[in-house]
Amino acid sequence: MSGYDSHVTSADAASNTPRWPRSNTGTAALFALGAVAGAAAGCAWPTDRPSQREPEPATGDTERLQSDVLDAIGTAVCVVDAGDRITYANGAAAVYGIRSGETVPSHTLRALTKQVRDTGTRRYIDTSLSHVVEVRVGVFPLPGGEVALELTDISEQHRVEKVRHDFVANVGHELKTPVGALQLLAEALVEAADDPQTATRFAARIQHESSRMARLVSELLELSRLQGAEPMPQPEPVWIDRVITEALDRSWTAASAKDIKLERESDVGVIVSGSESQLTTALSNLIGNAIAYSPADTTVRIVLEHDDAWMQLKVIDEGIGIQTSDLDRIFERFYRADPARSRQTGGTGLGLAIVKHVVVNHGGRIDVASTPGEGATFTLVLPTVASPPPATQEENQEGTH
Repeated sequence: MSGYDSHVTSADAASNTPRWPRSNTGTAALFALGAVAGAAAGCAWPTDRPSQREPEPATGDTERLQSDVLDAIGTAVCVVDAGDRITYANGAAAVYGIRSGETVPSHTLRALTKQVRDTGTRRYIDTSLSHVVEVRVGVFPLPGGEVALELTDISEQHRVEKVRHDFVANVGHELKTPVGALQLLAEALVEAADDPQTATRFAARIQHESSRMARLVSELLELSRLQGAEPMPQPEPVWIDRVITEALDRSWTAASAKDIKLERESDVGVIVSGSESQLTTALSNLIGNAIAYSPADTTVRIVLEHDDAWMQLKVIDEGIGIQTSDLDRIFERFYRADPARSRQTGGTGLGLAIVKHVVVNHGGRIDVASTPGEGATFTLVLPTVASPPPATQEENQEGTH
């Protein structure tokens, strides 16, 4: 079982349970499964029949039609007899290891079918199968001691809920740290009112923590927008030369403070389709990350290469590098390979998550390669577009020199 607890809810459906004839049980079960499938697919089953009826198909044709419909839908449905043997399973049920002629594979499902068979009342349960797939199961009574099972994959719902829960918890933790620091520093500042030197030191710390919190809130809002809280801006031609120039301008102060040299090696005239502001933010985050995790007197290089279809924009540093075990997780929100170092640099743990979402929203990807102690290379890979007319190109490249 997964980390999610299975829970069962029941609905008293005795008054709604159809009374099927005891004869021709297989046909009745198939018709009942058709009703289950219709409900799963959101179909509206008519209750009022027209006065002029169409000729009804023969029973064999109807059974074949019902079977075809059940095989076509994405929801898994099956029929289980009184001995827990599966007498019918549609194509989608095979994904869960449920096949005609076999027994019900899950102990939880067998116990549930027994409850429904004994009580005649439908039941619902959220559980896991194969320790991987989370499913919502509906079990319905049928005539002759048979029951119908409907299984719907809810793994994505559970994943999203877990991500949401973790995100809220992480946000609360990240905000709690600077808020608590601000409170303590403010109290210390009041007590140091008669000591100007100490008061100045506390005031500087308050300014640092408030800036950190403002940056965290800003990046949270940016990440929320990138994840769909707001629609993507209308794509426009973006000159990567301009993106590089603006990102380097934003990073110059931080680089100068550590005597880090910023070098640029780029092709000219490379154009992508998207948002210039978002791409500039992504590249700025990568350059800022390279500066933060590099020692003084080193170099950060920005290299742009392209062909007719794709461009590669690389940020190469000579910093501390990234452990192999961390490479798959560094783009997660709030993940820090070195929490102690992140506190020193003032990182929020959101910068690389923002980069990833920007790149994905632009139809590209981000790659990373690193050797611990020798630096890291982050590569933005984006599709390029054809160049616009020469006059427009010259106008947009004015800001790159």
